[in-house]
Amino acid sequence: MFTNTTSILPVSQTAIIQDENGAPKLANGVPLPLLRDGTVMIKTVAVALNPSDNKMGTTFPTPGAIIGMDFSGIIVSIHSNTQTELRIGDRVCGAVHGSNPSEPTNGAFAQYIRARPELLFHVPRDLTMEQAATLGVGLMTNVLALWDPEALGLVATPESPAEKPFPVLVYGGSTATGTIATQLLRMSGLEPIVTCSPRNFELVQAYGAGSAIDYVRPDVAEEIKKRTNGKLKYAYDCIADSVSVRHCYTAIGRTGGRYVSLEILPEELRTRRAVHAKFVLGYEGFGEDVALSKGYESSANPEKFALIVKYCRIFQRFLDENALKTHPIQQLNGGLTGVLHGLQLLKSGSVSGKKLVATL
Repeated sequence: MFTNTTSILPVSQTAIIQDENGAPKLANGVPLPLLRDGTVMIKTVAVALNPSDNKMGTTFPTPGAIIGMDFSGIIVSIHSNTQTELRIGDRVCGAVHGSNPSEPTNGAFAQYIRARPELLFHVPRDLTMEQAATLGVGLMTNVLALWDPEALGLVATPESPAEKPFPVLVYGGSTATGTIATQLLRMSGLEPIVTCSPRNFELVQAYGAGSAIDYVRPDVAEEIKKRTNGKLKYAYDCIADSVSVRHCYTAIGRTGGRYVSLEILPEELRTRRAVHAKFVLGYEGFGEDVALSKGYESSANPEKFALIVKYCRIFQRFLDENALKTHPIQQLNGGLTGVLHGLQLLKSGSVSGKKLVATL
């Protein structure tokens, strides 16, 4: 249905933006994003941090752009030309393309966020807003990694589980993306084989890992082969460095298969022609041009957007039924000031098995 906006919004807000060098800084008087056809405005309640929140400013500095992707909040305004079942006052969560050169005023680390309602989740009562803030990027990325025909292209889905389980490697399964992937694979009737640090074995097993393997052991690839009887065809690399890609390529069976990474990797690391490799960028799920460079750019893809929208409805049911667990969180104090501290923690590599979350 169509709903008229009923809120008078401020003209400016406090947000974390990129400075002249792309580094994060807290700023006042930052313009709100404009409410457009097909969008809603959200008053931010909580935000969650992702490694890309640091990487974007380093790789694609955009001075003045609001940083951040993951959020939860309350709908405060709905454009009159927006068709949605959501209402003003609803608790929602999702993700936006922060640090976006095309839309610099719309990022998650701010008091207000503009979003498309098709990509929002209604937050159930038994889920805290801090937990809900961890979901957007992870769910969107996993849809593109697991079910996009250009990526792993799995036929088995939570709606139509595999009749006969087969293994799927999740390399870096204790990451926030990894624990969601593990759950979705298990729901799809598959067997997630997970690598992580031994201190996170209990964590990944709680999320559905069939096997947990120490990713630093020298024979990790051989151990994966052993546990999959040499028949591994699908590898999902949430770490995406030279070591992880080598282990994944080695672990995939003799007849080959598919490999997905969350980062662009040098061509020389692709050592097997029988392995179809694909880099997945969550930004492509927003249905808009990705105005980056260095191989990260892409044109709006209606098929990928439609895939995301389809699974948003499926995931909403999982959330309503309490069938999807969120990643463990580490609370940051101080609102947006705490976010700045959290970004430093992520940059230092000292965060493991937790998703950093700040309440605004």
